[in-house]
Amino acid sequence: MGNCQAIDAAALVIQHPCGKMERLYWSVPVSEVMRLNPGHYVSLVIPLPESDQNQNPDDKAVSLTRVKLLRPGDTLALGHAYRLVTSQEVTEVLKAKKNAKMERQHEQEQGNQSSEALQSRVVRLTKHERRRPRTAPANAAAMSSKSWRPSLQSISESAS
Repeated sequence: MGNCQAIDAAALVIQHPCGKMERLYWSVPVSEVMRLNPGHYVSLVIPLPESDQNQNPDDKAVSLTRVKLLRPGDTLALGHAYRLVTSQEVTEVLKAKKNAKMERQHEQEQGNQSSEALQSRVVRLTKHERRRPRTAPANAAAMSSKSWRPSLQSISESAS
C-alpha cells in the first residue's frame, strides 16, 4: 500500500477555467503550458492565511487566494497548484489596477493642490502684512531726515 499524500506532493496541479484539474508528475516550462492552451496565462495559486474571524466552524469560510502571473521562461514545480487565466481576465485586472492607480494619483494631486492653495494664501497674507503701513511713533517726523515742508510756491499772498 502506497502513501497517497506522497504522490500528491510529487505532482503539480493545473486548474483550467472550465474547472478541469490536470495533474502532472514532472516539471514543465510555463511556455509549454501556454503553447498547449493558447489565449491563457499560467499563474501560481498562493493561499492566504485564514483570518481569526473565520474561527467559527458554523461559518462557511471562503478560502482566499492570491494569484501571481508567471513568465514564459519560468518552470512549474512539483507540489504547487497553478491556474490557467484567460488573457481577457488579465487585461481586465490590469485595466482595473491602472484605473485605481490613476484615481489615487488624482486624489493625491487634489490634496497637493489644496495644500498649495493654502500655502499660497498664507504667503499672500504675509506679503500683504508686509505692505501694510506701520504705525509710527510720535517723534518719527523728527527722526526722519526728510521732514515735510510746505511748498511756498503754492501759497499766494494777497495784498489787503
